[in-house]
Amino acid sequence: MMLSELPLLKGFLTGGSLIVAIGAQNAFVLNQGIRKQYPGVIASTCFVVDFVLIVAGVAGLGAIIQQDVLYLQLATAGGALFLTGYAMRAFYSALKPQALGRETQHLGSVWSAIITSLALSLLNPHVYLDTVVLVGAIGGALAPEQRIWFVLGAGMA
Repeated sequence: MMLSELPLLKGFLTGGSLIVAIGAQNAFVLNQGIRKQYPGVIASTCFVVDFVLIVAGVAGLGAIIQQDVLYLQLATAGGALFLTGYAMRAFYSALKPQALGRETQHLGSVWSAIITSLALSLLNPHVYLDTVVLVGAIGGALAPEQRIWFVLGAGMA
């Protein structure tokens, strides 16, 4: 049996391959989990955002974006800019060890945790490239009856 015949596994491996790369969102989730600051709320918020974007991509939004070169270029440039800024902020924090203390990074409230999670998820153009464009293209190429299994597999990852 080939991988293309197992859409659940294909979705899981596709989603898992994107999770392994620690981006801005994953770093935030891990950091807040280590700090024990609303880890369930933060992980759940990020999961819901990612899952909705995967569904949108597989449903066809990714194909629409891929057809318009301007959208694809804007998403790529925006993602590069966002990730560069986030990396520079992390580098600056690493140079100031006192900024890494537990008390200086406290989110304050559950709403602050949710809003920060949403911002890191939705303002990061890279997430659209991963979930909507890449996962959407792979899942969207499957037969319609296989797409739900692919989406579930990607979501499980």
